[in-house]
Amino acid sequence: MAGAQPGVHALQLKRVSVPESLRTGDKFIKWDDVSNMHGKFSLFPRFHHVSLIKDTRNGRFAKTPKEAKLRELLDVGTLEGKLEDRTLTVVSGADMVNITYLNFTAFSEEVAKEWAEELFSLASNLLAQNMSRESCLEKIFTSTCLYRCCRILSSSIFRLFSADRRRVENALEVCSLPTGRVRERFILGAKIRPYLTVEQMTDFLNNRQRDPRLNEILYPPLKAEQVQGLVEKYEPDTMLSRRGQISVEGFSRYLSGEENSIIPPEKLDQSEDMTLPLSHYFINSSHNTYLTAGQLAGNSSVEMYRQVLLSGCRCIELDCWKGRTADEEPFITHGFTMTSEISFKEVIEAIAESAFKTSPFPVILSFENHVDSPKQQAKMAEYCRSIFGDALLTDPLEKYPLEAGVPLPSPVDLMGKILIKNKKNSHKADGSTKKKLLEQTSNPCSDTSSLCEPSSPCAGADHTKTPQSAVLRASVEPHCEHVVLLLFDADEENDESKKSMDEGTVNEAFATEEMSNLVNYVQPVKFNSFETCKSNYEMSSFVETKALELLKESPVEFVEYNKLQLSRIYPKGTRVDSSNYMPQVFWNAGCQLVALNFQTIDLPMQLNLGIFEYNGKCGYRLKPEFMRRTDKQFDPFTQNTVDGIVAHTLSVKIISGQFLSDKRIGVYVEVEMFGLPVDTKRKAFKTKTSQCNAVNPVWDEDPVVFKRVVLPTLALLRIAVYEDNGKFIGHRIIPVCAIRPGYHYISLRNEKNQTLTVPSIFIYTEVKDYVPDTFADVIEALSNPILYVSLMEQRANQLAALTQEEGAQEADGEEVSEFNSSITAGLTNTVIHSSSVCPCSDGNCSSSAKITSASAIKLMDSDVYKKKSIQKVMFKSEHRMETVPLRCNLHSYQLLKRKIAVKDE
Repeated sequence: MAGAQPGVHALQLKRVSVPESLRTGDKFIKWDDVSNMHGKFSLFPRFHHVSLIKDTRNGRFAKTPKEAKLRELLDVGTLEGKLEDRTLTVVSGADMVNITYLNFTAFSEEVAKEWAEELFSLASNLLAQNMSRESCLEKIFTSTCLYRCCRILSSSIFRLFSADRRRVENALEVCSLPTGRVRERFILGAKIRPYLTVEQMTDFLNNRQRDPRLNEILYPPLKAEQVQGLVEKYEPDTMLSRRGQISVEGFSRYLSGEENSIIPPEKLDQSEDMTLPLSHYFINSSHNTYLTAGQLAGNSSVEMYRQVLLSGCRCIELDCWKGRTADEEPFITHGFTMTSEISFKEVIEAIAESAFKTSPFPVILSFENHVDSPKQQAKMAEYCRSIFGDALLTDPLEKYPLEAGVPLPSPVDLMGKILIKNKKNSHKADGSTKKKLLEQTSNPCSDTSSLCEPSSPCAGADHTKTPQSAVLRASVEPHCEHVVLLLFDADEENDESKKSMDEGTVNEAFATEEMSNLVNYVQPVKFNSFETCKSNYEMSSFVETKALELLKESPVEFVEYNKLQLSRIYPKGTRVDSSNYMPQVFWNAGCQLVALNFQTIDLPMQLNLGIFEYNGKCGYRLKPEFMRRTDKQFDPFTQNTVDGIVAHTLSVKIISGQFLSDKRIGVYVEVEMFGLPVDTKRKAFKTKTSQCNAVNPVWDEDPVVFKRVVLPTLALLRIAVYEDNGKFIGHRIIPVCAIRPGYHYISLRNEKNQTLTVPSIFIYTEVKDYVPDTFADVIEALSNPILYVSLMEQRANQLAALTQEEGAQEADGEEVSEFNSSITAGLTNTVIHSSSVCPCSDGNCSSSAKITSASAIKLMDSDVYKKKSIQKVMFKSEHRMETVPLRCNLHSYQLLKRKIAVKDE
């Protein structure tokens, strides 16, 4: 994704701080609706990890007892406030589908409200969700401590690693020492001493751990006094730290500390420019948000809307159908399937509660409206207005009128607003809309399908012969006892039917005036061609197959289209198992609303979770500059570096693993990259499988090098660990542009992107600007001039042994003045003939000195090099010209004086 705004970002993330009231604790009554009044009662301490908390609720959205008797017990007259205001509901779960609730009743409203707010703040803290390796170990220690004596029974550790008891015993014997691989890195820097000095540590941090892509003015290298602070923080021996020295143990602690995380904190923070048009962002989007399982059967859930929004999603889908009950309440379900129904009103209430708890930026409600009743559409519009209140954007902003050529407002302009995406009439209805709705109601069966609408009576079953290759089209009236299945051959499916399905608007009802008035900046229209798309406030939806077709046929035009208008991509209908397509394909084209099935945490969804974890987890990621600028065109299928985009070279070395599994098995690591087609390298590298060692495996293999990453702002690095049988253990997805070079521990995540706490890997990375091989020597000379001078000296000495004439004498100061050399000095390029090597007293030597000789072998010290303005010297011989950059400091002059001279043969 795009980088941060220009200048140094002021970190706004707050460190974890537990309020004193929570440390002290309060009294609550814990209850649940499933209780046994005659059961055994016992009191025992129980831990509940804050990292598993998804939400906390208090007041009208908290759960209250269903049983009247339990409500009476909790709502006694001596307690202050209403029962719901004293209730605290803690929502937890390993994913968005499997949710559990812990219910507590406080003795006052203030206590319940404070705990709800503070617990949610702790659970949603981004620094806590990206804790360092050291913090992970502290967390494990705390949860395994007995009482408060800060001791761990060895039996607890043996249970943790039961398959490798002997190795655990050995590890306990040497637990005070760091791993061997860390010690090797320490010895390389410390040489023969058992410690690193502050100077050595400073050199290590600036040369090995610092990102060379950083601007040295905005992000200057660390100074010795800053490094001294790190030494004092991590060195356990105070005597060493006072002397400015750090031991191998302190060095190991630093490597696992918060200052050495693989991701800089400013990348986690909301640091991207949020003042650009809405079309300039990737927007976290969900498809069929209400579903908890497959597309044909399973439960629909109001809770899914809460969980998806809390995860940072900013575009959710509502499939609305006409209510059949006497109260005529519209509901949400997946039409013509066996999925359950949920109340439209309850969904709107859930959205209002959770829309802006984790992100302040706008939420888009994508309506698929099948409600063909004017009365019920009016009811839907009224629910949106009354429940959302001022958060609902009903009129366009004054600065951004709905006119051609006017860009969309920015996320900042729309902060705290809810936008409705629904069909919109081009003009106010004069009765024709209601007439069309009545016609729809009178014709219960769609002209594009032989299946009845959910609002019409059930049709009889129709049996057809199943072809060998078929696509399943299931159509089930929720309250029918007969099931109608239509099976179409996958190769001979009617093109017109496919076209209708691709548009995603089959059987959608005409919008009444009440619903149409809620639509402004997200007006869905049928896509005809890129040339006809001129209005920024219009947008189109594409099934993944249609979007792929457009991407292959017109990649540049697709990118250009996405610079101005929003596009929404959704999964094809045959993904009945709720699997997902690869979102990277459409991010490469600049598509904003790449909608996925959030209930399925497969690799595509893992990439989605990974990319939207950054920029404050706000649900918006700024697109790369070339996908936003109207004066530049970008081809996502490019094979070469793009003018104006600095390509990167990334090297990743997998060094070791820590506590990857509690089983006695072998493990291996895979490294891969996702990005543009030219940057994507699936399974680019795989380590050897460790031999029955998952506790502390070590890999001593060559690094994997991604030589040229053409668009690093859109590239993702994935490091995954597997058991020897291929079973997934954990992984981490990191944007290439956010990777810190150097030695780092990486805490692994599970497939749901939750930190695994114990398993980690130790890696070494190098990130630098890509340089073609033909310019590698030039860049090396510029980056390390002293080394380059030494190399030139070595070559000159080797040539001198071959070219020195017999009887030749060493030149001294007097001989130098007699040399017949032509000199070009200064910016004026004026050729001065003189018997002196460096006749620069005229002041023209402000930039460089050029010594021309038949054979330039050695150059002695002279007044020209004492001028602080000299930056380089060019040596020209009969066959080549060399440029030597010079440093203007005393050491460089002394080096030149001792070792470099020129002699004219």
